[in-house]
Amino acid sequence: MAGVFGLRGDLKVAASRIGEDALVAGLQVRATLADGTTRALRIAAIRRHQGRPLVRFEGIDDADGAAALVGSSLAIDRSDVVLSADEYLDDELVGCTVLDAAGTPLGNVVAVEHFPAQDMLLIGASRAMLPFVRAFIRSVDVTARRIVVDVPPGLIDPGDAVEA
Repeated sequence: MAGVFGLRGDLKVAASRIGEDALVAGLQVRATLADGTTRALRIAAIRRHQGRPLVRFEGIDDADGAAALVGSSLAIDRSDVVLSADEYLDDELVGCTVLDAAGTPLGNVVAVEHFPAQDMLLIGASRAMLPFVRAFIRSVDVTARRIVVDVPPGLIDPGDAVEA
């Protein structure tokens, strides 16, 4: 939670893209407070102000109550996340083997980073950056743990990206 908004207990949320899509009135969330404790909360209302989600929780009716949640992070149950056919959660991609169009392994996805312009797959021990965009990604099969790509020469050097 990024801060209190107004006197009624609304909170400014710095949500991930999935968070903005998933936050709806009635949804139960887990807040991890700055001291590490967790608290179950239910969203009473959500609205947008200047491009940012504002959330009000049941039982939090004033700025003082909301202030106690500032700095906390929210999590929702995975079952509450609805993805489109071409959307993936980070943990579905991490560990997948990246192969070029000829089937040559380029390395495994070790992390996913989210930047304003696009998401990046970090490949191999060198953490080579691969933009996760349609121009490069040919197929993703999270069940088989494979991502097939078609990248320009030099974007990923297989000698740097493949784990030792």
